[in-house]
Amino acid sequence: MKIKLHLVWLSFFGCFSIMCGQNSTKRTLFLGNSYTASNNLPQMIDNVANSTGDDLIYDSYTPGGYTFMGHSTNATSLNKIAQGNWDYVVLQEQSQLPSFPDSQVENQVYPYAQQLNNLINQQNPCAETVFYMTWGRKNGDASNCVNWPPVCTYTGMDDLLNERYRFMAEENEAILSPVGAVWRYIRANYPTIELYSSDGSHPSVAGTYASACSFYATLFRKNPEQITFTAGLSTEVATAIRTAAKVIVFDQLLEWHIGEYDPIANFVVEELGDGQFSLTNTSENATSYHWNFGDGTTSTETNPSHTYTTTGEFTIELTVESCGKTATYAQTVIVTTLSLGEVDNPKKEVQIYPNPTHDFIMIESSEEYIGKSFYLIDITGKMVVKANINSLKTFHDLSNLTDGVYFLKVNDSSNSSVKIVKK
Repeated sequence: MKIKLHLVWLSFFGCFSIMCGQNSTKRTLFLGNSYTASNNLPQMIDNVANSTGDDLIYDSYTPGGYTFMGHSTNATSLNKIAQGNWDYVVLQEQSQLPSFPDSQVENQVYPYAQQLNNLINQQNPCAETVFYMTWGRKNGDASNCVNWPPVCTYTGMDDLLNERYRFMAEENEAILSPVGAVWRYIRANYPTIELYSSDGSHPSVAGTYASACSFYATLFRKNPEQITFTAGLSTEVATAIRTAAKVIVFDQLLEWHIGEYDPIANFVVEELGDGQFSLTNTSENATSYHWNFGDGTTSTETNPSHTYTTTGEFTIELTVESCGKTATYAQTVIVTTLSLGEVDNPKKEVQIYPNPTHDFIMIESSEEYIGKSFYLIDITGKMVVKANINSLKTFHDLSNLTDGVYFLKVNDSSNSSVKIVKK
């Protein structure tokens, strides 16, 4: 027996797998220079993560003054990328170069950012490239100010770094750890916190701590306010820095493309009639699909169809996956109308005519059907006629029924029915 379904959209919900409260381990490679090496940033990120129950397994290669161009041909850098077992590879350019004139950046920075990103993806398609957005120098770049005035001030230099790192992330479908933006927030809101070492360029312990809190929010996607490690800073200073990382990074993850490339589950339901439904998968960034139709049946097809066999409330749930990340979307449907669709051909011993009809039907059958009952059911599932087959040809008057579609079923073991159209 087929079932005619009436759908009511009750609810929909989604759930992204963003490490919601669970402890996690992230494998991360850092390729940069002295900004990353100062105060051992990777180790400080691990210390920060450990204080919340998380863990950072890391490796790094950070020769002083190194550029993307240098890393792109360096055997050590390339061998570390080639290990291919990284969740993240962090790329930090030389501190001044991304703030230089457009033509210089376009020739000396962008091509090598792309080359490194391509190598990372080739070794492990599930690894995410993270661009480490650095900061403007405390009083601007005095050494280049004369030839390039935009970098004469901290704000001018920092604006250019922000712009260029954003561009690299967008062009390479990568994510950002916006350390420079966190530093800027701290400079504006907590001006007594000294982020710089004595050279006005490299980070102090507080500066590295700000970087570590930013990376914690970026890599683990968790609120940095839960960090208890302080790197020896006063409670007041450490709290202010963690607040800055929350406001700039954790509260705006998608601003920095964090989670943007995770799988997103979604689908559209279309009724095809006779209880069959087409499910069009509109998910993004997914490589596998698991459907649960809420009636004990499942599917791994991309765009399945499904037919229910009972009435009731059902939740159609789609879970998608890519690189260990999952997302789920569901729609709840209610099957409220049960009617007999035209299933199985009626037995040859029973013939019903005329069909369509105006005011009567004739049921012609073999002897074995004499004495059996037949039923007429309307499209709402209500039985409107019950009568007996009393001869080889049974006449039944339908003139008192309204025009429409009905289903005739003979009370036998065949469970078959015939659609009758009265007009």
